Amino acid sequence: MKGCARYALMAGIIAAASGTAAPPARADETCLSPYTAALIKGQEAYLHVWTLGEKGVGDESDKLVTIDADPKSKTYGTVINSVSVGGRGEAHHMGFTDDRKYLWAGRLDDSKIFVFDVGTDPSHPTLVKTIADLTEKTGYVGPHTFYAIPGRMVVGSLSNNKTRDGVTGLAVYNNKGEFLSAHPIPAGTGGDGYGYDIAINPKKNVFLTSSFTGWNNYMTDLGKLIKDAEAMKHFGNTMVLWNLKSMQPEKIFSVPGAPLEIRWSLKEGDDWAITASALTSKLWLVSHDANDEWQANEVGTIGDPAKIPLPVDISIAADAKTLWVNTFMDGTTHLFDISDPTKPVQIYEKVTGKQVNMISQSWDGKRVYITSSLLEHWDKTGADNEQVLRAYDWDGKDLKLKFEVDFFAEKLGRPHHMKFSGPLEKASLDMPGRAASR
Repeated sequence: MKGCARYALMAGIIAAASGTAAPPARADETCLSPYTAALIKGQEAYLHVWTLGEKGVGDESDKLVTIDADPKSKTYGTVINSVSVGGRGEAHHMGFTDDRKYLWAGRLDDSKIFVFDVGTDPSHPTLVKTIADLTEKTGYVGPHTFYAIPGRMVVGSLSNNKTRDGVTGLAVYNNKGEFLSAHPIPAGTGGDGYGYDIAINPKKNVFLTSSFTGWNNYMTDLGKLIKDAEAMKHFGNTMVLWNLKSMQPEKIFSVPGAPLEIRWSLKEGDDWAITASALTSKLWLVSHDANDEWQANEVGTIGDPAKIPLPVDISIAADAKTLWVNTFMDGTTHLFDISDPTKPVQIYEKVTGKQVNMISQSWDGKRVYITSSLLEHWDKTGADNEQVLRAYDWDGKDLKLKFEVDFFAEKLGRPHHMKFSGPLEKASLDMPGRAASR
């Protein structure tokens, strides 16, 4: 397909999708695409963990690890399946297709994308496809975010194959893994072209992208990187508001310090999103001002920015009243009251590891899962190089450890991103999507 045809196809697909409302979601993870179907209504049964291979550990390969998360199961809290994909390419993030039958996972170094069948038997996923043409088709490197829209997957990348800095874009594939179109993130006139996360608000016909850094930085040892003044200039400082129907950027926000994960409020009627900036340790709110214009404003501080705690992943509650934030350097998990999103207030914190990165919570807010690995070259070393997944119950007052899996002891590698699954009989198959909320 020629570029214009691809663009028209993409615009038409999203235009049709964004006009179709769905009932508000009642369960599942709080960070899924609003178009994800087959939602888990109750207790998640399995955790899928995208894991970086480690030299000298097990088969040394990147892999998808499945952990039993059902407290009623005899194998609760243990690894029940592992699918190696071959080699080590900086395994990082993953995302479900809109029908929730397949899980796409990417590697930031060699830019390969792996598609797993998790619908046939969630307890034993299988690798069904490897996509290796992202860079060939687009010039982009480092597929990071996998965000479902009807029949398609939007892939947000981190870098490019020319300068290997953070200038990059979005690629769109159909659910069969066939490339459809590329959309550069705006560079110039206030834009830096950098990418990271994607988050859609269908009711407002918008989506947001955030920004991190390029291959040159994320594949460099963190200690060396911090000492390189020039390299430290090459981090994203923007977010972009896009028109969902046209896939065109509409506004660029200045958000200093590498804004990472984006979470739209899931509360019916809300139209705001929140993010955390890694290098400046701030919370930022994207919302409408008094003139009904989209704006981005700094609204809170995470820990002591002078110590660079490095906030990484965030998880918003289903009722949009609280927000979990993990800070990597001090291994701390924070909870903010965001019932007034313009004035977040920290109400709880706990050291949950020597280094912590990803955090996911169940829809009812009663279960919280945390992994340790950030990037192979950024993780701590020596005794602080803890590589674990920890599962907690949250009773409204304290995080209580339920189980943990030591990925090094299990000879698996470095655990990074997580997704939930449930047995097929526990999935809601009558909900076509979550266009009313995310």
